[in-house]
Amino acid sequence: MTAPGMPPQARMMQMITGYWITQIVHAVADLKLADHLADAHLTVEEIAELTGVDTGTMTRLLRACAAQGVVAYDDGKFAGTPLLATLREGVPGSLRDIAIVHGSPGHWLSWGMFPDAVRAGAPRTQAALGSDIWTYFQANPQEWERFSSSMSELTDGLSREIGTLLDTAGLTTVVDVGGANGALLHPLLRANPDLRGVVFDLPTVEPTAVAEAEKAGFADRCAFVGGSFFDGVPEGDLFLLKAVLHNWDDESCVRILTNCRKALRPGGRVVVVEMPLGPIGEPGFAPLLDLGMLAVNAGRERDLPHYDALFQAAGLRRVEVTPTSSPQSLVHAVAD
Repeated sequence: MTAPGMPPQARMMQMITGYWITQIVHAVADLKLADHLADAHLTVEEIAELTGVDTGTMTRLLRACAAQGVVAYDDGKFAGTPLLATLREGVPGSLRDIAIVHGSPGHWLSWGMFPDAVRAGAPRTQAALGSDIWTYFQANPQEWERFSSSMSELTDGLSREIGTLLDTAGLTTVVDVGGANGALLHPLLRANPDLRGVVFDLPTVEPTAVAEAEKAGFADRCAFVGGSFFDGVPEGDLFLLKAVLHNWDDESCVRILTNCRKALRPGGRVVVVEMPLGPIGEPGFAPLLDLGMLAVNAGRERDLPHYDALFQAAGLRRVEVTPTSSPQSLVHAVAD
Protein backbone atom coordinates (compact mmCIF):
# COMPACT_ATOMS: atom_id res chain seq x y z
CA MET A 1 0.00 0.00 0.00
CA THR A 2 1.26 3.48 -0.85
CA ALA A 3 2.07 5.62 2.17
CA PRO A 4 -0.14 8.71 2.50
CA GLY A 5 1.28 11.63 0.52
CA MET A 6 4.03 9.56 -1.10
CA PRO A 7 3.94 9.27 -4.89
CA PRO A 8 3.87 5.68 -6.19
CA GLN A 9 7.31 6.06 -7.78
CA ALA A 10 8.82 7.23 -4.50
CA ARG A 11 7.15 4.42 -2.59
CA MET A 12 8.32 1.85 -5.13
CA MET A 13 11.87 3.22 -4.98
CA GLN A 14 11.72 2.79 -1.22
CA MET A 15 10.67 -0.84 -1.70
CA ILE A 16 13.33 -1.51 -4.36
CA THR A 17 16.13 -0.31 -2.10
CA GLY A 18 14.72 -1.98 1.01
CA TYR A 19 17.56 -4.50 1.00
CA TRP A 20 20.00 -1.66 1.54
CA ILE A 21 18.35 -1.03 4.91
CA THR A 22 18.63 -4.73 5.78
CA GLN A 23 22.39 -4.65 5.39
CA ILE A 24 22.77 -1.28 7.12
CA VAL A 25 20.93 -2.68 10.14
CA HIS A 26 23.02 -5.85 9.84
CA ALA A 27 26.20 -3.78 10.06
CA VAL A 28 24.86 -1.73 12.98
CA ALA A 29 23.99 -4.91 14.88
CA ASP A 30 27.30 -6.58 14.06
CA LEU A 31 29.27 -3.52 15.22
CA LYS A 32 27.22 -3.36 18.47
CA LEU A 33 26.43 0.32 17.99
CA ALA A 34 23.35 -0.05 20.21
CA ASP A 35 25.51 -1.14 23.13
CA HIS A 36 28.16 1.50 22.53
CA LEU A 37 25.51 4.25 22.46
CA ALA A 38 23.25 2.82 25.17
CA ASP A 39 24.34 5.27 27.87
CA ALA A 40 26.65 7.64 26.05
CA HIS A 41 26.76 10.47 23.54
CA LEU A 42 29.86 9.89 21.45
CA THR A 43 31.73 11.60 18.65
CA VAL A 44 32.28 9.75 15.40
CA GLU A 45 35.95 9.41 16.30
CA GLU A 46 35.07 7.71 19.60
CA ILE A 47 32.66 5.34 17.87
CA ALA A 48 35.19 4.56 15.17
CA GLU A 49 37.78 3.67 17.79
CA LEU A 50 35.36 1.43 19.69
CA THR A 51 34.36 -0.46 16.54
CA GLY A 52 37.69 -0.52 14.73
CA VAL A 53 36.16 1.20 11.70
CA ASP A 54 37.73 4.01 9.68
CA THR A 55 36.40 7.39 10.81
CA GLY A 56 35.32 8.46 7.34
CA THR A 57 33.44 5.21 6.74
CA MET A 58 31.79 5.40 10.16
CA THR A 59 30.66 8.94 9.38
CA ARG A 60 28.93 7.67 6.25
CA LEU A 61 27.24 4.84 8.14
CA LEU A 62 26.05 7.08 10.97
CA ARG A 63 24.74 9.69 8.52
CA ALA A 64 22.55 7.05 6.89
CA CYS A 65 21.46 5.77 10.31
CA ALA A 66 20.53 9.28 11.41
CA ALA A 67 18.45 9.72 8.24
CA GLN A 68 16.51 6.57 9.20
CA GLY A 69 16.04 7.56 12.85
CA VAL A 70 18.32 4.78 14.07
CA VAL A 71 20.66 7.27 15.79
CA ALA A 72 20.31 10.89 16.83
CA TYR A 73 22.86 13.63 16.15
CA ASP A 74 23.35 16.85 18.08
CA ASP A 75 26.26 19.18 18.75
CA GLY A 76 28.86 16.92 17.16
CA LYS A 77 27.84 13.75 18.99
CA PHE A 78 25.71 10.72 18.24
CA ALA A 79 23.24 9.10 20.62
CA GLY A 80 21.06 6.04 20.61
CA THR A 81 17.33 6.12 19.90
CA PRO A 82 14.50 3.76 20.94
CA LEU A 83 14.85 2.21 17.49
CA LEU A 84 18.54 1.51 17.98
CA ALA A 85 17.84 0.09 21.45
CA THR A 86 16.05 -2.84 19.85
CA LEU A 87 19.51 -4.03 18.74
CA ARG A 88 21.00 -4.16 22.25
CA GLU A 89 22.70 -7.45 22.98
CA GLY A 90 21.13 -9.83 25.50
CA VAL A 91 18.24 -7.63 26.68
CA PRO A 92 14.52 -8.51 26.64
CA GLY A 93 12.92 -7.60 23.34
CA SER A 94 16.23 -7.49 21.45
CA LEU A 95 16.20 -8.10 17.71
CA ARG A 96 19.98 -8.10 17.30
CA ASP A 97 20.41 -11.76 16.38
CA ILE A 98 17.48 -11.55 13.98
CA ALA A 99 19.09 -8.57 12.25
CA ILE A 100 22.35 -10.47 11.86
CA VAL A 101 20.68 -13.69 10.68
CA HIS A 102 18.70 -12.02 7.92
CA GLY A 103 21.77 -10.28 6.59
CA SER A 104 23.94 -13.42 6.72
CA PRO A 105 24.55 -15.85 3.82
CA GLY A 106 22.02 -18.55 4.75
CA HIS A 107 19.03 -16.24 4.33
CA TRP A 108 20.61 -13.49 2.25
CA LEU A 109 21.88 -15.67 -0.60
CA SER A 110 18.68 -17.71 -0.66
CA TRP A 111 16.57 -14.56 -1.04
CA GLY A 112 18.88 -13.52 -3.88
CA MET A 113 17.38 -16.34 -5.96
CA PHE A 114 13.77 -15.56 -5.05
CA PRO A 115 12.47 -15.09 -8.63
CA ASP A 116 13.71 -18.59 -9.42
CA ALA A 117 11.98 -19.90 -6.27
CA VAL A 118 8.71 -18.34 -7.43
CA ARG A 119 9.04 -19.93 -10.86
CA ALA A 120 9.87 -23.31 -9.37
CA GLY A 121 7.42 -23.09 -6.47
CA ALA A 122 10.22 -24.25 -4.18
CA PRO A 123 13.32 -22.78 -2.52
CA ARG A 124 16.54 -22.44 -4.50
CA THR A 125 18.74 -22.91 -1.43
CA GLN A 126 20.49 -25.87 -3.06
CA ALA A 127 21.66 -23.59 -5.86
CA ALA A 128 22.43 -20.67 -3.54
CA LEU A 129 24.09 -22.55 -0.67
CA GLY A 130 24.92 -25.99 -2.01
CA SER A 131 22.41 -27.69 0.28
CA ASP A 132 19.09 -27.16 2.05
CA ILE A 133 19.15 -24.58 4.84
CA TRP A 134 19.31 -27.13 7.68
CA THR A 135 22.30 -28.97 6.18
CA TYR A 136 23.92 -25.59 5.54
CA PHE A 137 23.49 -24.70 9.22
CA GLN A 138 25.15 -27.97 10.25
CA ALA A 139 28.18 -27.01 8.17
CA ASN A 140 28.14 -23.43 9.52
CA PRO A 141 27.65 -23.79 13.29
CA GLN A 142 28.22 -20.12 14.08
CA GLU A 143 25.39 -19.12 11.78
CA TRP A 144 23.22 -21.89 13.26
CA GLU A 145 23.89 -20.66 16.79
CA ARG A 146 22.93 -17.14 15.73
CA PHE A 147 19.76 -18.46 14.07
CA SER A 148 18.86 -20.45 17.19
CA SER A 149 19.41 -17.35 19.33
CA SER A 150 17.23 -15.32 16.99
CA MET A 151 14.41 -17.81 17.50
CA SER A 152 14.79 -17.37 21.25
CA GLU A 153 14.57 -13.61 20.77
CA LEU A 154 11.27 -14.04 18.96
CA THR A 155 10.05 -16.40 21.68
CA ASP A 156 11.02 -14.20 24.63
CA GLY A 157 7.98 -11.92 25.02
CA LEU A 158 5.54 -14.44 23.60
CA SER A 159 6.64 -17.17 26.01
CA ARG A 160 5.89 -15.02 29.04
CA GLU A 161 2.45 -14.28 27.60
CA ILE A 162 1.73 -17.92 26.87
CA GLY A 163 2.45 -18.71 30.51
CA THR A 164 -0.70 -16.81 31.45
CA LEU A 165 -2.85 -17.52 28.39
CA LEU A 166 -2.82 -21.31 28.55
CA ASP A 167 -5.16 -23.06 30.97
CA THR A 168 -3.28 -26.05 32.37
CA ALA A 169 -5.87 -27.08 34.98
CA GLY A 170 -5.89 -30.86 35.33
CA LEU A 171 -2.78 -31.29 33.18
CA THR A 172 0.47 -32.76 34.46
CA THR A 173 2.93 -32.89 31.53
CA VAL A 174 3.58 -30.42 28.73
CA VAL A 175 5.80 -31.42 25.82
CA ASP A 176 7.51 -28.67 23.85
CA VAL A 177 7.93 -30.31 20.43
CA GLY A 178 11.02 -28.96 18.67
CA GLY A 179 11.55 -26.92 21.83
CA ALA A 180 15.28 -26.20 21.38
CA ASN A 181 16.49 -24.60 24.63
CA GLY A 182 13.07 -24.60 26.33
CA ALA A 183 12.53 -20.84 26.12
CA LEU A 184 8.83 -21.32 25.40
CA LEU A 185 8.34 -23.91 28.12
CA HIS A 186 10.03 -22.32 31.12
CA PRO A 187 7.59 -19.40 31.63
CA LEU A 188 4.70 -21.88 31.46
CA LEU A 189 6.31 -23.97 34.21
CA ARG A 190 6.93 -20.82 36.23
CA ALA A 191 3.27 -19.81 35.98
CA ASN A 192 2.03 -23.33 36.78
CA PRO A 193 4.02 -24.86 39.68
CA ASP A 194 2.31 -28.27 39.45
CA LEU A 195 3.22 -28.75 35.80
CA ARG A 196 6.14 -30.83 34.56
CA GLY A 197 7.79 -30.23 31.21
CA VAL A 198 9.61 -32.12 28.48
CA VAL A 199 11.73 -30.47 25.82
CA PHE A 200 11.71 -32.73 22.77
CA ASP A 201 14.24 -32.01 20.05
CA LEU A 202 17.20 -33.50 18.20
CA PRO A 203 19.82 -35.08 20.51
CA THR A 204 22.39 -32.42 19.57
CA VAL A 205 20.28 -29.83 21.40
CA GLU A 206 20.43 -31.63 24.76
CA PRO A 207 23.44 -29.85 26.36
CA THR A 208 21.95 -26.41 25.74
CA ALA A 209 18.44 -27.44 26.83
CA VAL A 210 19.68 -29.04 30.04
CA ALA A 211 21.87 -26.05 30.87
CA GLU A 212 19.00 -23.61 30.30
CA ALA A 213 16.65 -25.68 32.47
CA GLU A 214 19.19 -25.64 35.29
CA LYS A 215 19.74 -21.91 34.82
CA ALA A 216 15.98 -21.30 35.04
CA GLY A 217 15.70 -23.45 38.17
CA PHE A 218 13.69 -26.24 36.53
CA ALA A 219 16.22 -29.08 36.55
CA ASP A 220 13.82 -31.18 38.64
CA ARG A 221 10.68 -30.34 36.61
CA CYS A 222 11.94 -30.18 33.04
CA ALA A 223 13.42 -33.18 31.24
CA PHE A 224 14.97 -33.45 27.81
CA VAL A 225 14.13 -36.22 25.36
CA GLY A 226 16.03 -36.53 22.10
CA GLY A 227 14.55 -37.75 18.86
CA SER A 228 12.77 -36.86 15.64
CA PHE A 229 9.14 -35.76 15.64
CA PHE A 230 8.75 -37.69 12.40
CA ASP A 231 9.32 -40.93 14.33
CA GLY A 232 7.29 -40.17 17.46
CA VAL A 233 7.02 -37.88 20.48
CA PRO A 234 6.89 -38.47 24.27
CA GLU A 235 3.51 -38.90 25.94
CA GLY A 236 1.90 -35.77 27.39
CA ASP A 237 -1.28 -33.83 28.24
CA LEU A 238 -0.32 -30.69 26.31
CA PHE A 239 1.81 -30.43 23.19
CA LEU A 240 3.29 -27.10 22.14
CA LEU A 241 4.46 -26.68 18.56
CA LYS A 242 5.82 -23.18 18.06
CA ALA A 243 6.99 -22.29 14.54
CA VAL A 244 7.32 -25.99 13.76
CA LEU A 245 4.63 -26.67 11.18
CA HIS A 246 5.45 -23.66 9.01
CA ASN A 247 8.83 -25.24 8.28
CA TRP A 248 7.28 -28.25 6.51
CA ASP A 249 5.04 -29.31 3.66
CA ASP A 250 1.53 -30.61 4.34
CA GLU A 251 2.47 -34.28 4.32
CA SER A 252 5.21 -33.73 6.87
CA CYS A 253 2.90 -31.62 9.06
CA VAL A 254 0.28 -34.37 9.12
CA ARG A 255 2.95 -36.86 10.14
CA ILE A 256 4.10 -34.61 13.02
CA LEU A 257 0.53 -33.96 14.18
CA THR A 258 -0.39 -37.64 13.92
CA ASN A 259 2.50 -38.53 16.22
CA CYS A 260 1.28 -35.90 18.69
CA ARG A 261 -2.25 -37.32 18.48
CA LYS A 262 -0.94 -40.83 19.24
CA ALA A 263 0.96 -39.60 22.30
CA LEU A 264 -1.83 -37.32 23.57
CA ARG A 265 -3.37 -38.39 26.87
CA PRO A 266 -7.18 -38.35 27.26
CA GLY A 267 -8.46 -34.81 27.77
CA GLY A 268 -5.25 -33.25 26.46
CA ARG A 269 -4.69 -30.82 23.62
CA VAL A 270 -2.25 -29.77 20.96
CA VAL A 271 -1.45 -26.05 20.74
CA VAL A 272 0.09 -24.84 17.51
CA VAL A 273 1.80 -21.44 17.81
CA GLU A 274 1.91 -19.91 14.36
CA MET A 275 0.98 -16.81 12.39
CA PRO A 276 -2.24 -17.68 10.52
CA LEU A 277 -2.82 -15.95 7.21
CA GLY A 278 -5.82 -13.63 7.09
CA PRO A 279 -7.99 -12.64 4.11
CA ILE A 280 -6.16 -11.51 0.97
CA GLY A 281 -5.44 -7.80 1.20
CA GLU A 282 -5.38 -7.73 5.01
CA PRO A 283 -2.22 -5.91 6.18
CA GLY A 284 0.16 -7.96 8.26
CA PHE A 285 3.47 -9.73 8.49
CA ALA A 286 2.20 -13.25 7.75
CA PRO A 287 2.06 -12.90 3.92
CA LEU A 288 5.68 -11.70 3.92
CA LEU A 289 6.76 -14.52 6.21
CA ASP A 290 5.01 -16.95 3.87
CA LEU A 291 7.31 -15.83 1.05
CA GLY A 292 10.25 -15.97 3.45
CA MET A 293 9.52 -19.65 3.86
CA LEU A 294 9.39 -20.07 0.08
CA ALA A 295 12.75 -18.31 -0.25
CA VAL A 296 14.61 -20.28 2.41
CA ASN A 297 13.00 -23.67 3.05
CA ALA A 298 10.15 -25.92 2.02
CA GLY A 299 7.60 -24.56 4.48
CA ARG A 300 4.77 -22.07 4.27
CA GLU A 301 2.29 -20.05 6.32
CA ARG A 302 -1.34 -21.23 6.31
CA ASP A 303 -4.80 -19.86 6.99
CA LEU A 304 -7.10 -21.46 9.57
CA PRO A 305 -9.02 -23.64 7.07
CA HIS A 306 -5.68 -25.03 5.92
CA TYR A 307 -4.76 -25.86 9.52
CA ASP A 308 -8.17 -27.47 9.96
CA ALA A 309 -7.43 -29.80 7.05
CA LEU A 310 -4.09 -30.79 8.60
CA PHE A 311 -5.74 -31.41 11.96
CA GLN A 312 -8.49 -33.52 10.42
CA ALA A 313 -5.96 -35.66 8.55
CA ALA A 314 -4.14 -36.27 11.84
CA GLY A 315 -7.25 -37.16 13.86
CA LEU A 316 -7.51 -33.76 15.56
CA ARG A 317 -10.09 -30.98 15.62
CA ARG A 318 -9.59 -27.23 16.13
CA VAL A 319 -11.53 -25.94 19.14
CA GLU A 320 -10.13 -22.47 19.84
CA VAL A 321 -7.82 -19.72 18.59
CA THR A 322 -6.20 -17.46 21.18
CA PRO A 323 -4.68 -14.23 19.85
CA THR A 324 -1.56 -12.80 21.47
CA SER A 325 -0.07 -9.32 21.51
CA SER A 326 2.25 -10.49 18.71
CA PRO A 327 1.19 -11.52 15.18
CA GLN A 328 1.22 -15.14 16.38
CA SER A 329 -1.82 -16.99 17.68
CA LEU A 330 -2.39 -20.13 19.72
CA VAL A 331 -4.39 -22.62 17.64
CA HIS A 332 -5.86 -25.28 19.95
CA ALA A 333 -6.79 -28.76 18.78
CA VAL A 334 -8.11 -31.85 20.58
CA ALA A 335 -8.52 -35.48 19.61
CA ASP A 336 -11.41 -35.84 17.18
